[in-house]
Amino acid sequence: MRIFLRSLLVITLLFLQISSVTAKESNIEHVDSNELFEEVVLSTPQEELAEADNKNNVQAVSAQEYTIGEPSLRDKLKNVYNLEVDAYDRPEYLFREVLTHNCKEESKMDNWHVWGAYNAYTSMNLSSDGGVQGEYVSNALNLGFDGFLKNNNGDFRVMVGFPINSRRNYVQTLFSDVYIASNKIPHHRIQIGHFRPQIGMEGGSSAYTLAFLGRSQIARNFGTARRLGARIKGDYSYLDYDFGVYSSDIFFQEFFPGAEFVGWMNVKPFAKKKDKYGNLKIGGGIDGGHRDDNFFVTGAYIGYEYKKFSAEFEWAHASGYNGYYGHSRKHASGFYTTIGYMLTKKLQILACYDQFDPDRNIAGNNKREYTLGLNYFIKGQALRVILNYAFCQNDNAKDSHRIMLGTQILI
Repeated sequence: MRIFLRSLLVITLLFLQISSVTAKESNIEHVDSNELFEEVVLSTPQEELAEADNKNNVQAVSAQEYTIGEPSLRDKLKNVYNLEVDAYDRPEYLFREVLTHNCKEESKMDNWHVWGAYNAYTSMNLSSDGGVQGEYVSNALNLGFDGFLKNNNGDFRVMVGFPINSRRNYVQTLFSDVYIASNKIPHHRIQIGHFRPQIGMEGGSSAYTLAFLGRSQIARNFGTARRLGARIKGDYSYLDYDFGVYSSDIFFQEFFPGAEFVGWMNVKPFAKKKDKYGNLKIGGGIDGGHRDDNFFVTGAYIGYEYKKFSAEFEWAHASGYNGYYGHSRKHASGFYTTIGYMLTKKLQILACYDQFDPDRNIAGNNKREYTLGLNYFIKGQALRVILNYAFCQNDNAKDSHRIMLGTQILI
């Protein structure tokens, strides 16, 4: 009888305990079924100690992440090693994450970034009479400081350059890009300072996104020189434009020798159907002003990209010009056409035909360049190896061949 009563008492206590647990669970709004039916496994004392240590470590790491708010330096360097870049139409920086400082919440600045860039090559020049000459050329060696306001309201840049092969003095070549910009107007960017105007598509492009080691002949004669001025850039789905007013001085040689207007516009008819039809861009523009004398340049451009294939054609005509090598009263013209193909995600092959007439009033002085190129994008434009071969054919000078091996590093 006692055994029966004890058994009944034990069963009753178990029933009350189960009812209590069920009542507690009924007050829970939502509980995962895996939690409700999770198997109970007894742990040994050693396993319990190990689990406690693991929880403490996780809590310590979580507290550290909450305090720091960003990846550690070791993680950032690991990200540099694992960096993969698929776009080659804009500069990327290897150590952007490492060299970027994120500002406090109450600051008007969002972040600032310090960077450096190097683009140079060695070449072997072979003339038609058998002469051989080696050369080292530094296209660009820059240090930059970029700052960005919150909500992408604006930004600024201070970039200094250290050209090795330059006929100008140190002060004239020290400051490259120095500007402030506002992005508050939708689809627009207003920029004031010292920078490169959009004189032609290639003439207004960054040195760190060029397909070859050198620019085309129309770009290096008519454009690419920076000026003091102000511009407004618009960017819409089917249209983009760039209009600016500048001093016609270049490389800080004169205070204000005259005014210069630069305008360029591109139409993008397949903007919303790029995946189906490819990316087509048709553009044109002018550059006109006064420096010792009036000058005027007109240009036109067609570019097309579809999957791994790309092609572009650009033409320009000048009645006097104000380019990288200075002001000229000569009437000159030229064009280039380039085709490219991505053999792999990192390897690109290119071919270019480039023709230039430096003075249309003189017959038989055309210059033609046939160039083959290979680009190996190790880390996009941030780490790139370039190989170019160029055959230079001149109507009134000796022909020559050039083999160039270059490197680009953006940190």
